[in-house]
Amino acid sequence: MLWKDSVALVTGGGRGIGKAVAEALCARGAWVFLCSRDLATLQAAADEMNSAGGRATPLQMDVRRAEEVRLTVERILGEAGQIDILINNAGIRRDRLLVRMRDEDWQEVLEANLSGSFFCIRRVVPSMSRRRYGRIVNMVSVVGFTGNPGQANYSAAKAGLLGLTRSVAREYAGRGITVNAVAPGFIETDMTLDLGEPVRQEILRSVPMGRLGTPLEVAHAVLFLASPEAGYITGQVVHVNGGLYA
Repeated sequence: MLWKDSVALVTGGGRGIGKAVAEALCARGAWVFLCSRDLATLQAAADEMNSAGGRATPLQMDVRRAEEVRLTVERILGEAGQIDILINNAGIRRDRLLVRMRDEDWQEVLEANLSGSFFCIRRVVPSMSRRRYGRIVNMVSVVGFTGNPGQANYSAAKAGLLGLTRSVAREYAGRGITVNAVAPGFIETDMTLDLGEPVRQEILRSVPMGRLGTPLEVAHAVLFLASPEAGYITGQVVHVNGGLYA
């Protein structure tokens, strides 16, 4: 199995893209730690993966809290001895037009989508450096490249995460650690389900393939970047958007 004896940390791993990535890693032999604020959802996801023959451990963690991240990473290292793969998938949206955007809308989105990834990366790279191996994949977004009305906060956070990706990739390339990003377009997740049918139809008209993507289609791109075979790819972005942006 490709990831037998490997350990992965997937933030936002209880649903959507994060769950799809975690399931795929489990199916290929990795011991996966699922982290988010919603322990009940994580437990249900982990139960599914374990019932299917995988190995998944749910851990409650708020990526916005640096101390929680530190303690969680230390716990994983204590239990598993290593972290080979980090998937920074946790994120939230607080959509509003710029003039109506509250300070907390801006701050919370940047904390969850950007600062949280920084906190996780900062805690896993020391152990990866010692072992001279690591795969870090950050979930950015097509709107980090195109922008989107009503998503100044989300677009800015994802664009910032891209800059973080490329900077850390340069810092740790010599340590055997690759740092890449996957930029989904519009994917069938909880985030898109609440947009409403008129908005969904408008989105579909803008996507050349004429449909939304699936979490599994994004997961396949993540899996490649997280694999040993992607050892000479770092600081890059894989777009999964049905032709929406090239």
